[in-house]
Amino acid sequence: MSESQLWDDVDAYFTAHLAPEDDALAAARRESDAAGLPPVSVTATQGKFLQLLAQVQGARTVLEIGTLGGCSTIWLARALPSDGRLVTLEYSARHAEVATRNIARAGLEALVDVRVGPALESLPQLADENPPPFDLVFIDADKGNNARYLEWALRLTSTGSLIVVDNVVRGGRVADAGATSDDVRGTRAALELIGSHPRLSGTALQTVGAKGYDGFALARVLA
Repeated sequence: MSESQLWDDVDAYFTAHLAPEDDALAAARRESDAAGLPPVSVTATQGKFLQLLAQVQGARTVLEIGTLGGCSTIWLARALPSDGRLVTLEYSARHAEVATRNIARAGLEALVDVRVGPALESLPQLADENPPPFDLVFIDADKGNNARYLEWALRLTSTGSLIVVDNVVRGGRVADAGATSDDVRGTRAALELIGSHPRLSGTALQTVGAKGYDGFALARVLA
């Protein structure tokens, strides 16, 4: 058995026992695949992890940067109270359309605000609305802008908020001095910002599984 097959098998075992997808999540994945969206949605175990983080945090408000087909959105929105709010930003109108249908099918449209357009344009507009600080921010969009998204997340959160940055390992290239692509440079910039910013305390973990070799960073906003 190959190493990657072993990772897949273990992920399948964990999913079956700890994070089985219901009809709405399974349909969201099918609809995303049928629409030709990139196959990079969070896995069921990753979605459950995000949901648990939001629940442990006692989150009432969540900001998601990068919606894709809405799988992670559904997991996160299900952690919120009935009067909670999740704002999710998606660059592609086609992706947002698929996500909106998936979110409605899951019965979460009252909690979720899908905004279409470049996140670096949507974030200033959101800030101008002076919303209450977000309790959790999930950053999972174009990796070259990770540090800029992180800076906006800091502006839109307060003491005790959590920020999650997905896909920070880049197949190991993040530690390769010879790797200079935009996604690697943007990810390094975000990690270095977490490590140096006086208002952030964070760490990063490597993961393996159905999506291969990857990882995420987790940061807490300090006073």
